[in-house]
Order: sequence, then structure tokens, then C-alpha cells
Amino acid sequence: MLQRFGFLLLVSLVGLFACAQDTLPAFTLVNKGNNRIIISWTNPYKSIHQLSIQRSPDSTKNFRSILTLPDPTAPQNGYADTKAPGDRMFYRLYILLDSGKYVFSKAKRPTADTIRVKEPPKESRPPALQLNEPPKIDSGNRINFTEEVKPREPEKKEIARSEPVKPREIPERIIYIKKRDTLIGQIGERSVRRFRDSVATRTKDTLSYNTADTIVLKPFVPKEIYKPSRYVFTEKDGNVKIVLPLAGEKKYSIKFFDDLNMPVMDVKQIKDSVLTLDKSNFIHAGWFKFELYEDGLLKEKHKLFVPKDF
Repeated sequence: MLQRFGFLLLVSLVGLFACAQDTLPAFTLVNKGNNRIIISWTNPYKSIHQLSIQRSPDSTKNFRSILTLPDPTAPQNGYADTKAPGDRMFYRLYILLDSGKYVFSKAKRPTADTIRVKEPPKESRPPALQLNEPPKIDSGNRINFTEEVKPREPEKKEIARSEPVKPREIPERIIYIKKRDTLIGQIGERSVRRFRDSVATRTKDTLSYNTADTIVLKPFVPKEIYKPSRYVFTEKDGNVKIVLPLAGEKKYSIKFFDDLNMPVMDVKQIKDSVLTLDKSNFIHAGWFKFELYEDGLLKEKHKLFVPKDF
């Protein structure tokens, strides 16, 4: 009996939580205790481009995003905030649609989780055994024990038909999404396929399972293809050559920087169309950045490599 009651209690709690999620732009905000604030919602839209959760100690300003969902189009989603400074913070959602329009939800504080289970009514006790009639007393004021005293027969009750037991609902498993070592979101197991397809069609990033319930997002890093400048470049002997057409008619200047953006050389006015700078002016070998100006305006910002002496 107790096991059946516990099972029915679990099913009712799961159903109540699933039905309690508000629909965007509204959202559900519950304080579960133990420094856990649960933000959840139901999404009826398919054109959401970005959805961010924001938190603030004030209801009108100082909002900062604490999480941007990797898949904002999931039908049901949520997040457990375990790093809030307190349980009196304000929360809101920033929703950006594919059309470029955006909206902020109303800010609100979390409410305490007040779900309680009522105790089952106590079973009524069977009526006490009663006698049909009291013993008769004869004319001589003596009790007559010769008559048999029979107990009252209990009333017949109809046996209630037992209802079929519903199969147990297994709660959906939560999958955590990380970018390197940082947790960036979490989704339900049924939304993993949609999230994977979204990443594959919209980005060049890759996904891999770190554990059974953790997905690692690896951002795509394009390989840099170096293409030398046609104005400032390194010759075969390692010297730097500057080629500027119409140098006599315009005012050219160039600034060189090392890989830490520290100034190395500043040529304020170049009068020759072809100018060669000895590589010894650059102190050491390696990559150097430069900014080429024409009549005071930036014409080109690029870099070049100065090789070692052999």
C-alpha cells in the first residue's frame, strides 16, 4: 500500500512540474532551495535566433546575461542557476527573432517551491460489535441467560473494481553542453538531435560526447592563409621593400610594430617610389605589423615576416 502511494505521488509531482512551465515570453521561476533557482519555459515559436537569461539585483537596471542558449528553438527548456548571490535576484529573458526584432520579458523574483503532498485519509475503523438485543429480565428482576445472544452481522459492501495501473513515466534525461571546460547550457535528451542539426547547418563547429550526459562543443578555427602586401613585403635576402606608385605626388608614411604592438620604426615621409629597409633595422627576426598611411589616411594595415641571418 505504501509503495503504491509513493508511486502515485511521484507521477503527480512530475506531471505538475511539466504543466507549470509558462509560455514565452513568460517563464517560470522557482526557488528549489539549496542555492538552486530553476528557470524554465515552453517555446511556441520556431523563428527565435537568440535567447539569453539575464540576472540583476534591481528590477529595472544592471541586468547581465548569465547564459545564452545554444539551441533557442527547443520546445521546452530551462536552466538551473546555482551561482546566484542570493534568492532575491531579479530575472528576465532576452528574445531575438530571425527578423531582427527583439523583446525583453517582464523581470521577476523566484517564488518558493510550495508543492506539498496531502497525507492520505485514515481508513475508517469497522464499527464495534453490537448485540441484537439486551438480555431480558424476568418478573423476579433476574437476568435470563437462557436466550442466545447473537452479534450483529456486518453490512455487505460492494468491492470496488481496481483501476488499471498507468505505466511509470520516466523523466527526460538532461544533457549538459560544454565549450572547452565551461558549461554553456543544458537541454533535454529529446532535443539533442535538433541541436546537433542546428550546429551542423548554421556553423562549422563540431560536437563530441565527453561522457554519457555531456556534449563538448568544439568551435571551428579557420587556418590563417598569409598573403603578402603588394606595397610592403620581404625580399629573398630578408630586407623589407616598399613600393609606392606616385610617391612624389602624394604624402606616404609607415609605422612598424612588433608582435606585442610595441613601436619599432616610424618612417614619416616616403618620397621614393621604391624604398628598401635593411632587415637589421628590425632588431630581431619574426613577425612585424605595419600601418601604411596615404595623405594622413590609413591605406593598409598588414604584417610581414623578417627571417633570421644565415
